Amino acid sequence: MKYLGIQLAFFLRQSQTKRNLAALGKLLAVVGVLVLVFTAIFHALMELEGQEHSWFTGFYWTLTVMTTLGFGDITFKTDLGRLFSMVVLLSGNVLLLILLPFAFIRFLYAPWLEAQLKLRAPRALPEGSAGHVVFCAWDAVTQGLSQKLGEAGVPYVVLVPDPVAAVQMMSDGVRVVTGEVDARATYDAVHAAEARAVVANLDDAQNTNVTLTVREVSATVPIVATVEHMESRDLLEFAGATHTMPLKHRLGQQLASRISLRSGEIHVVGRFRDVLMAELPALGTPLVGRSLRDLGLRQRTGVNVVGIWEHGRLAPARGDVPLTAASVPVLVGSEAQIEALRAEVPLGEAQAATVLIIGGGTVGRAAAAALVERGARVHLVEHEAAAAARCKEVAHEVMVGEAADRAVLERAGLGAASAVIVTTNDDAMNVYLSIYVRRLRADVRLVSRITHERNHEAILRAGADFVLSYASLGKEMMFSVLQGRELVLLGEGIDLHALPVPRALAGQSLAESDLGARTGLNVIAIQRGEEIEANPAPGAVLSRGEVLLVIGTQAQRSAFLEHYPERKGR
Repeated sequence: MKYLGIQLAFFLRQSQTKRNLAALGKLLAVVGVLVLVFTAIFHALMELEGQEHSWFTGFYWTLTVMTTLGFGDITFKTDLGRLFSMVVLLSGNVLLLILLPFAFIRFLYAPWLEAQLKLRAPRALPEGSAGHVVFCAWDAVTQGLSQKLGEAGVPYVVLVPDPVAAVQMMSDGVRVVTGEVDARATYDAVHAAEARAVVANLDDAQNTNVTLTVREVSATVPIVATVEHMESRDLLEFAGATHTMPLKHRLGQQLASRISLRSGEIHVVGRFRDVLMAELPALGTPLVGRSLRDLGLRQRTGVNVVGIWEHGRLAPARGDVPLTAASVPVLVGSEAQIEALRAEVPLGEAQAATVLIIGGGTVGRAAAAALVERGARVHLVEHEAAAAARCKEVAHEVMVGEAADRAVLERAGLGAASAVIVTTNDDAMNVYLSIYVRRLRADVRLVSRITHERNHEAILRAGADFVLSYASLGKEMMFSVLQGRELVLLGEGIDLHALPVPRALAGQSLAESDLGARTGLNVIAIQRGEEIEANPAPGAVLSRGEVLLVIGTQAQRSAFLEHYPERKGR
């Protein structure tokens, strides 16, 4: 009963409830007046027919007719009386059977249920909460990041202004607190001062407001703010943001980095302390047609090949399979080992390569600027004239038109392009354009962006050689900041995992553990305290307390957990 009283008090205090009750009262008043009018007309018509009934009887007759309970005991004998009965009957159908129930649900029952839901939404975190991450919005980036935080044992909470939406998210297993993102009381309620970080992932203006508000609560808590426009970075940093992340700009740069402008280029794609991860496209190098065993890269340089990209998919590095022109080996080693490999693989002559970019948004312009800086000639296709005008600052040639038009692509230089980057903000369009470009140029290097990770397989089937999603980039960038390490971005769906050595593997060598065959994971290093052994030898003996640094998919990590269920991955 006490809880019911709290619900009633909360329900009645809302201004919308008062307006709803007033509207419902007006409708009930109209129904009441109409009943009285019909009762008076009933008496007048009955007197004309020579029948006498009390006022209570008239009221009784009106209600029975309006509610369609029937006539039976009291009826009119004249056509005029029967016509009046029909009017009363139809009015009752409309008012009592349609409008009144609808109004009751709309103005009373539905708001009452909504009020109950709002009361269920948590307004604060428990006392003593600390070390958590506060998200200001629940989007594709934070959804992926929350999974990685869960693997690392880091709690999180999402701020949701709408209590009803908060309850719905709670039912999906999301940890939420309802409150306005620009109110200091909200950040006091989620103990922002004791948080690991606050992630401001709204638009630039809102992120600035959030940053200033959080700084009222704590001057030291790290604030990670996403940036839509590069011009906003200075403003956010001035407001107090610890880390600013222009995700779309970085996405364009990452896509551009997957384009080789000369053979033999080694692209460093990630670093974990002293361990470097790099890619070496085999096209135009002596690697084509030779197997890893024949090349003997590890014996000569110390670099280990942990996987090979083949048309967008990371395949295991098999020593007896010859590399093709489409192969892109993934390399792991120290800086000295990578330099030794550079000395082994001759760098091809610089050529005026032409790269065609489809889409002139933030991602497309960032990719164009990065490629021009490296010496490429960039042609760009954009269907909106205003956006195309902005692209003229970063591209050599800009074509206004639809990329799905073959004539537009031909005028933009598709026939002479060495690579194509698809950067539109529509995943379905990117899949469509990938198929279209691949049919026109089967040999071209095709790199594409997507927004949602769920479309990864679709765009690979469409013919893309490399794919990167906005969500993957965002979660990896944020996770690297929260973990205090450099960004490691190997490719869509491929992550770096730190897994403590399980009891079952203690005392075994890497070769004896057979981790690659059992789980598909590639061990790139062993961490012993603060020391890291890159590219451990197959005979390296594993011990409890050590941490395996591995690369692989989430499914492969899950396979590791299934084999060794007594431990949790970090």
